[in-house]
Amino acid sequence: MGAKNPVRRRLTAAEAAERFGASARTIQRLFAEPRQDFLDRAKQRRETAAALREEGLSYKQIAEKLNCSTGAVGSLLHEARKTRTTERRNNIAS
Repeated sequence: MGAKNPVRRRLTAAEAAERFGASARTIQRLFAEPRQDFLDRAKQRRETAAALREEGLSYKQIAEKLNCSTGAVGSLLHEARKTRTTERRNNIAS
């Protein structure tokens, strides 16, 4: 079970484990964002970046809107294109 409201922590898992007398893995599980929530959030971010690019925004403008680097925008757009290509191939094969 992961954290309901995940936020960036100031302590590493190892530091928290030492402080609370637990293993680092236990701390990671307690504070981790549930995997499906992460995947959903990542998908939404990719789709948002792709939609902004389709509107004609530059990488820099997209980066400013998403509060990330232009390199991250490139990665998001690459993953969005890769996902769309895979989905198209699966639809054709069906």
